[in-house]
Amino acid sequence: MSIHYNSDATKPDAEKTLEEVKALGAEAFIFQEDLTKIENITRFFDETISKFGGIDIAINTVGMVLKKPFVDTTEAEYDSMSNINSKVAYFFIQEAGKKLNDNGKICTIVTSLLAAYTGFYSTYEGMKAPIEHFTRAASKEFGERGISVTAVAPGPMDTPFFYGQESDDAVAYHKSASALGGLTDIKDIAPLVEFLVSDGWWITGQTIFANGRYTTR
Repeated sequence: MSIHYNSDATKPDAEKTLEEVKALGAEAFIFQEDLTKIENITRFFDETISKFGGIDIAINTVGMVLKKPFVDTTEAEYDSMSNINSKVAYFFIQEAGKKLNDNGKICTIVTSLLAAYTGFYSTYEGMKAPIEHFTRAASKEFGERGISVTAVAPGPMDTPFFYGQESDDAVAYHKSASALGGLTDIKDIAPLVEFLVSDGWWITGQTIFANGRYTTR
């Protein structure tokens, strides 16, 4: 298993995941690079293949949230959000299409805001939106090799990724907005991703909203 992290701030989480994987008896390594530089995505895949001989599953969790009024967003923020949320996803899927074994699985984590009518997240939901199109196109092109391509759209998740830009009032609203109540738990998402990259391989080209009916289409 190959585990990517971007900055020193997330290194402890990557190391914790590494130890948990090893405790289960599996081999793993961690890889630190900025994936907005496409050559690093290529290196990530190539180093994984060199260590394990091939790749069957590729899961992209890279993302960044910005909550800000539309009229206050700077060009630098727009470019950063585009690079992290859209560009990385495109070239991650592209590299997976080149390097995965036949009958491989590709899954990208997006956001349930794709089905929301809301303000303040224009760059986040806007830069995640293209991934639905990337997913459909890639599934069509890679399907002849038996490769399935999906996206999973969680609701607001009970993780540090969520709380950094939300006020107490906003947190309370998000907790109350889902029909089933509360924020999305990572334990509710992991089994779905596991299913999509195993027995659920017949599902392809689709975005699955898993959010307790926080949003729907």
